[in-house]
Amino acid sequence: MPDIHQPDLARLTPPEAPLGSLALLRAIIRNPLEALPREAFESALTRRTLLGRERVFVTGPDLIQTVLLTEADAFVKSDAMRRALSPALGDGILTADGERWRWQRRAVAPIFRPDRVNGFLRPMLDAAAATRDRWLALPPGSTVELGHEMMRTTFDIIVETMLSGHGAIDVARVERGITDYLASTGWSIALAMARAPGWTPYPGQRRAARARDYLRGELLRLVEERRRLGSERDDLIASLLAARDPETGQAMDDRDIADNLLTFITAGHETTALALTWAFYLLARHPEEEERLLAEIASAAGSSPLQPSQVSALTRTRQAVQEVLRLYPPAPIIARTTTRAVQLGEERVEAGANVLLPVVATHRLPDLWPDPDRFDPSRFDPAPAKARHRYAWLPFGGGPRICIGLGFALEEATAILATLLPALRLRPDPAFDPGLQMRITLRPARGMPMRVERR
Repeated sequence: MPDIHQPDLARLTPPEAPLGSLALLRAIIRNPLEALPREAFESALTRRTLLGRERVFVTGPDLIQTVLLTEADAFVKSDAMRRALSPALGDGILTADGERWRWQRRAVAPIFRPDRVNGFLRPMLDAAAATRDRWLALPPGSTVELGHEMMRTTFDIIVETMLSGHGAIDVARVERGITDYLASTGWSIALAMARAPGWTPYPGQRRAARARDYLRGELLRLVEERRRLGSERDDLIASLLAARDPETGQAMDDRDIADNLLTFITAGHETTALALTWAFYLLARHPEEEERLLAEIASAAGSSPLQPSQVSALTRTRQAVQEVLRLYPPAPIIARTTTRAVQLGEERVEAGANVLLPVVATHRLPDLWPDPDRFDPSRFDPAPAKARHRYAWLPFGGGPRICIGLGFALEEATAILATLLPALRLRPDPAFDPGLQMRITLRPARGMPMRVERR
């Protein structure tokens, strides 16, 4: 039986030597992870001139704290990320800066309070149970595309908890639309880095535009319907409809609300689905850890279905999710642009500089994470977690802009994992290497086909 600390297969392989401009652009289009310099995995701060402009790669937690917290007002969303995301997400909470971001965040904060998240555990467990029952009904030896299955599960949860179970949404088409839009974001980022005009055409642009228009149209329809018919439900749509700018009293228009709904649908289901996909992959390769989680789940729930009140007892399961997010952070790179000169440690960074936080590199720095390629949930035991720098683990970002859905995502992933594991064993082909690919989020490059077996 493999040791629990067996290195994972899906590793990062930074280039041995700096890439030339053309090779760099090709790497960004294909997979931006391939464009990260090797030094980013070894040094707290690395400076490179790429495509005629200085890029600063920051991986040290002290310096990351400066970027995300201490001097956060000097770092705004990068042009490349805006160009990749704004056509779909507009000026919503993920892409906005300054006061516009602040009042949008205040508007949605109540729905992510811990008491509200605890109230969402029932629909989370119900959606996971529906997936379990669907898999149990499959013929013996069946294979599922795990990423797609987890997307379906987490999407059902978002619809039930954030959109009041709106049954008119075509789940499969929305999922396909999000995938189609993200598929060409490598081109958007590369063109922005090359400072090409915004109108520059690129492969996949029309498909991405169709996907964007479909997604926005569906959500605008939901918003218009809610305005027309009203509802007493206290969900995300209601929070956005009630939001007012504290300085002007202005409400969001329908497009603003649709942009924010798409933000939460995309960020709220895809990132958790990817974390669960990687979790089942790692547990399949580390059966001793899988057995440990099964014992914990049995101790909490016995032979009965897991209940919402029992999820908080699943400490090791939650730690396994945290370790998965370390190895495979859903958002592997955070990109910022400086609005003024800033001191980062001993280095002065001028206004207008591109500052990149390769979270995926920080999460594998040996000084922070001994033997960093190991899958070891014990890293998140209370003692080592308390001793670690607060900005060493960043799957949800950090500082004022830390992901507002952090608590929701951790509880959701824990609840789904703990519902599916006792009933089913998921196994990839022993020789399968899923690879790593960044399409804004970090996903298996070759999918994640898994054989489903009853326990």
